[in-house]
Amino acid sequence: QVRLVESGGGLVQVGESLSLSCAANGNIGRIIVMGWYRQAPGKQRELVATINSDGTTDYADSVKGRFTVSGGNRPYTVYLQMNSLKPEDTAVYYCHFSLTTATLPRQNVDSWGQGTQVTVSS
Repeated sequence: QVRLVESGGGLVQVGESLSLSCAANGNIGRIIVMGWYRQAPGKQRELVATINSDGTTDYADSVKGRFTVSGGNRPYTVYLQMNSLKPEDTAVYYCHFSLTTATLPRQNVDSWGQGTQVTVSS
């Protein structure tokens, strides 16, 4: 019912920048929160940054001051601007939307993107 399409990612050098975007479409009534998570090899998926419906943002300590999350409505899109990238930022990045459906009965839905690889080379 809800589909997320990620774009961006790739291979960069230490200190460079990269941006990710994720567009959501389908049975969307209201966005509660959207954001980004990442998973490095052998590690659990972790929160990177989120933005909720009133624009409040939250960041992992490891990315504060370097990454910026932003979002747009109609089309529903979440962005992640990553600056001053480090090798430890290397991971698969997943976008996430928590929302309620447009059609009745309203349902709470958690939807994930397919993941995009970010590799930071030293």
